Amino acid sequence: MNIRHIATCALVGALSCTTASADENACATLAGTTNSTALQAFQVRDGEPVDLISGAKTVHGKLLVFGENGVFRAYWQPENSAEKYVLANAGDNAVRLISTPPQGSPAAHGEPGTTLGPLRVLSCPKL
Repeated sequence: MNIRHIATCALVGALSCTTASADENACATLAGTTNSTALQAFQVRDGEPVDLISGAKTVHGKLLVFGENGVFRAYWQPENSAEKYVLANAGDNAVRLISTPPQGSPAAHGEPGTTLGPLRVLSCPKL
């Protein structure tokens, strides 16, 4: 297990972390908002625009980041929705979106600011 993997696990409040590859059958991708056709990286900071892209459908949303005792949790919130989905680590460059209330206090000053590449989503909410 490498340092980046450990940090990512702590960052997203992982339910479980393994070094095994994530299922290749992703239902969507989380990526930075862009006008380009290429998927973009994004920073883990409160209010960061991040889209859920599945086939030809794109759902705009934003990240909400909460921290507690030095551990940050990132949540994705679809535009015009009160629902929040924690980004639970599901392997290398993959997450599961799990509907749950935020834990901790809102992160301030752009914390933690870690840059993540596009993430494969292995469990997609119906939007």
